[in-house]
Amino acid sequence: MPTISQRGEIMPASPIRKLVPLANKAKERGIKVYHLNIGQPDLPTPQEGLDVLKKIDRSVLEYSPSEGLLSLRKKLADYYHRFNINVDVDDIIVTSGGSEAVLFAFMACLDPGDEIIVPEPAYANYMAFAISAGAKIVTIPTSIESGFELPPVEKFEALITPRTKGILICNPNNPTGYLYTQREMDSLRDIVKRHDLFLFSDEVYREFTYTGAPYISAFHLKGIEEQVVLIDSVSKRYSECGIRIGALITKHKELKKNVMKFCQARLSPPLLGQLVAEASIDASAEYMLRTYNEYVDRRKFLVDGINRIDGCYTPIPMGAFYTVASLPVDDAERFCAWCLEEFEYEGATIMMAPASGFYTTPGMGKNEVRLAYVLQKEDLAKALKVLEEALAAYPGRTTKR
Repeated sequence: MPTISQRGEIMPASPIRKLVPLANKAKERGIKVYHLNIGQPDLPTPQEGLDVLKKIDRSVLEYSPSEGLLSLRKKLADYYHRFNINVDVDDIIVTSGGSEAVLFAFMACLDPGDEIIVPEPAYANYMAFAISAGAKIVTIPTSIESGFELPPVEKFEALITPRTKGILICNPNNPTGYLYTQREMDSLRDIVKRHDLFLFSDEVYREFTYTGAPYISAFHLKGIEEQVVLIDSVSKRYSECGIRIGALITKHKELKKNVMKFCQARLSPPLLGQLVAEASIDASAEYMLRTYNEYVDRRKFLVDGINRIDGCYTPIPMGAFYTVASLPVDDAERFCAWCLEEFEYEGATIMMAPASGFYTTPGMGKNEVRLAYVLQKEDLAKALKVLEEALAAYPGRTTKR
């Protein structure tokens, strides 16, 4: 029998989706599963996007340009200008979701064996994309005790080798909800400039920041404009995960030429998704404010609820719609599986993402989970009660956070 690739063997399973078979079996047994494991918003897609989808009247669903529809890229440029991100239409490449943008950025910037520094915990698929490019993720740990703030510059400097090609951040952060400060962004700028590195910045949650401090885009940093590769997606801000529209933005002309080769190889991003995304950019200020306020309420509700459960702790996330919580359990992955396989409370259980899957350093995040506050508060209240009862019944409960 032929052997499969080593690349496939070492590709990590998604910590967000790996427990799905257990959740499906629980549902088959008639158990209600509260999904806090995945960032799938339940809020409505903008009506502007839905209306366009319903009214598409074409005789041919053709390829779009490999870089995306010009009309969409113009709309995106205008959108970025609202955030003082001064990019032109020609700087924007439309991708099949933010995931493809990360993959193409890695494929175009990194050679096999090259290294990229990433604060951990980090979005788990970054590791998968790096493996696909033959590159190596070098992690720099942050901790729940410090609220996941960035380590000092010296820690980054110690990791830089001749193979280091860039630093990757997610701001606001998935999975922690951390929002990088001006000081932290300035420090990253200085490191990138000093060592001639790329700064890959995943900013898909920019609409959701919950602090008086401003959101700092990598493109706000002076002097490294051509070293910045910005990753974006409409999935989260417009509740459009399924249309698979993202963007890669760069002012580095040679990099853009490289990325375009991969875009041409995959032919074009989704046509219908682009039409919906373009219309959704016209979503009203009322829609955006309503969505924002809903996440603010849910954040407070979930964070307060977690911290009231004996032995549990989560810092207050300042962005996105996730938080990482430490639980009084021997192993969070085992606990998450146990909740789905062996536990129910009043006909319900809870699904969470074990945080160890967002770390690369062995042993880190062993008693932590990522929770997405993408459910209505009524459901969050029920999920919190299920979690409290599950922790009380779990045979591997510990006394420590």
